[in-house]
Amino acid sequence: MANFVDELRWRGMLHDMVPGTDELLANGGVTGYIGFDPTADSLGIGNMVQVMILTHFQRTGNKPIALVGGATGMVGDPSGKSAERNLLDADTLNHNLECQRKQLEKFLDFEGENAASIVNNYDWFKEFGLLEFIRDVGKHIPVNYMMAKDSVKSRLDSGMSFTEFTYQLIQGYDFYHLWKHNGCKIQMGGSDQWGNITTGTELIRRMEGGDAYALTTPLIKKADGTKFGKTEGGNIWLDPKRTSPYRFYQFLLNTADADVGNYLRVFSIKGKDEIEAIEAEHAEGPHMRTAQKALAAELTARVHSNEDLEKALNASEVLFGKATSESLKSLDEATILDVFEGVPQAKVSRDKVSGGIDIVELLSAETGFLASNGEARRALKENSISVNKAKVGDGYATSTDDLIDGKYLLLQRGKKNYFLVITE
Repeated sequence: MANFVDELRWRGMLHDMVPGTDELLANGGVTGYIGFDPTADSLGIGNMVQVMILTHFQRTGNKPIALVGGATGMVGDPSGKSAERNLLDADTLNHNLECQRKQLEKFLDFEGENAASIVNNYDWFKEFGLLEFIRDVGKHIPVNYMMAKDSVKSRLDSGMSFTEFTYQLIQGYDFYHLWKHNGCKIQMGGSDQWGNITTGTELIRRMEGGDAYALTTPLIKKADGTKFGKTEGGNIWLDPKRTSPYRFYQFLLNTADADVGNYLRVFSIKGKDEIEAIEAEHAEGPHMRTAQKALAAELTARVHSNEDLEKALNASEVLFGKATSESLKSLDEATILDVFEGVPQAKVSRDKVSGGIDIVELLSAETGFLASNGEARRALKENSISVNKAKVGDGYATSTDDLIDGKYLLLQRGKKNYFLVITE
């Protein structure tokens, strides 16, 4: 079985660790955790870095714990933030926690000797009074120790509330609680979490004289220095209602050549030899985008499903390949709207379509796709008109069977001129 630290090293996923961590993890059998911040009702693709850390942790014979921050989510982590965040109400927080819990359950194995578990820190904080906390926990960590943390120092000029200042103590106590009650020896996270994690190791040492360990991963950025997982349209989410599988697939497919090798190592569960073989094949013909296709296919299938991957591939073929009428009709409404975002559109009565609209009328008067009946007839004579990717001629009329997802028709002139008809 592979060594966890060695696995992270070759994947470029190791940023820092406290002395002794390598020896602790040499033979597996260690319990460790990562915390997830419930600020949204979905994890983003950036969170997949930490999901993969837990995945590799379990695959190398260790026991992973995913902590969802029902308590810490009420406070707000100041790490990497230039201003204080708005606090969430209890209903929103609980909704977010439950959604993230369901997502995490897709990636870890909850059975067997190294079964994963998901915990909520609200369970041990809900009965913890303020006076009890500052007496039993707060007295162990000096203020000058807390002030030296980067998450605090970076905010001294702009200001930081007492709420955010205490965050590192609360996260530190999470580690102490899991160390004492769950046998948890190590906390892991992104490099921006180093200060919070080491507050936990310090708290364990000062409160119980115990040994605990810390390991962090690099923050994933693009080769140009911009943040991974962000687009002009916002975050790339794991929830298909927020980011469709098609858009998720396209985001990864559009990875720059300079980034794709790094992303394969970070997000793939493929081994070193297989990834290097993909990279070698990619280098022989970068225009084929072999590495990007491998990355997008694997991650779309794991985050969503094989069926969603198939739909994403079909959808990609619509604009960029040789999609068939059958593959087009397999798409659902969300994917259709994603694929044809920005394509000219018109609304037409569903009853008219079902009753049969002559193709010339549909192309011109009903939709305005073509300027006139004469232009429509010329295009039909040239055999350049398709309905739902199938060539049609003069005399063709629509029917209910033409509707994609019971609502849409795709008109096309030539290879690149598309028009979406929406029936209502």
